[in-house]
Amino acid sequence: MNKPLSRRNFLKYMAAGTAAVAPSAALLTACNPSAKGAAGVSPTGNSAKAMTMRHNPNTGDNVSLLGYGMMRLPQLPEGTPEDPETGPFDQEMINRQVDYAIEHGVNYFDTSPVYCRGLSERCTGIALKRHPRDKYFIATKLSNFDNSLWGLEASQKMFENSLHELQTDYIDYLLLHSTGGGGRDPETGEQLSGLDVCQRRFIDNGLTDWLVEQKQKGRIRNLGFSWHGDYRAFELLLRLHDEGRYHWDFVQIELNYLDWFYANEINGANVDAVKLYGELEKRGIPAVIMEPLLGGRLASVSDNVAAELKQRDPDATIASWAFRFAGSPTGVLTVLSGMTYMEHLVENVQTYSPLQPITEEDHEFLMHIAEEIFGLKEVPCTGCEYCMPCPYGIDIPGIFAHYNRCIKEGYVSQSERDPHYAEARRAFLVGYDRSVPRLRQASHCIGCNQCTSHCPQQIRIPKELQRIDAYVESLRQYQAGRI
Repeated sequence: MNKPLSRRNFLKYMAAGTAAVAPSAALLTACNPSAKGAAGVSPTGNSAKAMTMRHNPNTGDNVSLLGYGMMRLPQLPEGTPEDPETGPFDQEMINRQVDYAIEHGVNYFDTSPVYCRGLSERCTGIALKRHPRDKYFIATKLSNFDNSLWGLEASQKMFENSLHELQTDYIDYLLLHSTGGGGRDPETGEQLSGLDVCQRRFIDNGLTDWLVEQKQKGRIRNLGFSWHGDYRAFELLLRLHDEGRYHWDFVQIELNYLDWFYANEINGANVDAVKLYGELEKRGIPAVIMEPLLGGRLASVSDNVAAELKQRDPDATIASWAFRFAGSPTGVLTVLSGMTYMEHLVENVQTYSPLQPITEEDHEFLMHIAEEIFGLKEVPCTGCEYCMPCPYGIDIPGIFAHYNRCIKEGYVSQSERDPHYAEARRAFLVGYDRSVPRLRQASHCIGCNQCTSHCPQQIRIPKELQRIDAYVESLRQYQAGRI
């Protein structure tokens, strides 16, 4: 393997090797869930068909390994009038899915003031309020991305509004949202690094000190941060933890079997998950995992990759491999999944009830799969739409989604000598024009670069759009030459 992982390091990181690892505060090893300060897998999660639980050493919480991400909520059928309170979102279905989740052991619900047109917290609060408060943990975020919200008072109002929308008087898990993301100076318009923005959004304005005070008052039970982008911001926040200025009870990172070793190679601005996780593990900071499927890419792999996964385990779903990988490291507290449909929720509950940890052989196999996927050169877009709206009307996520889908289905071919080139060319162009209107296609990108600073994956969006447009133009020139 190009990225070998020694048996020693594998056992250090993966739950499958807990029996072979000496006890350490940095690891979530098997424990008595009632033992304060201990960390590990709760025995209640190891019985037949019971949700695997992880123990939070900071508060003693037993947290479900599957966390419910409230970022992509189910919507009302097309043509149905919007609800005056919850807009286009199907609150009845949200309630049903939340009920099913809680009934089957899921107790961690992750939302944000900016999700679902700003309505996710409201919809989440309505659904959860119907259950006893001690049956679930609420995670939400300080999503003060806009530079008009960088002041202390504006950010405080955002926190207070979250409490109101969620119909609660305390937040179980409060995150500084997407630390490391870039932005612009509110006065000069100058582009700022992720490190500078992190300082301004959370440190220099006194916001984190105020949040610590709220934690002391019991209005926040766990304080942490999520990270994308500038690695120096990640280092800064961990240094403040090491120096004792702040204590991070948890940190949310992107972790999946492709990003484990290939995040930096896919995009030089990203950091491999093995490094991010390792920094948290050695400090004993529980990790909350986002993007276990990398925006759905690891649930919709190429036919060849899917065939390999099915050959190894015919009964396992494609997505379950990714969820098992994300949940296996012993320092993982919960793995978030944005489950729009009931069938996704049911499948993910089954995967973690209980977790079948990744073995050393499974890990080697998935590293081989990751190497194959990496070779396809897909755009690492998760469809989060943080880059939108484009000031020139370009459908950035739609373009990337079509390109990645065509790679998966074998409709991207660089050689005219390929016997299937004509078929692939036609399928790509017809699908492109159908899924992305001409005026919103990549050819209209002027390279203003306003989108790049908002991308959690740090994709060089104009460069990728230019690459795709050049490919599209080559296909159209070929077509014109044959007419």
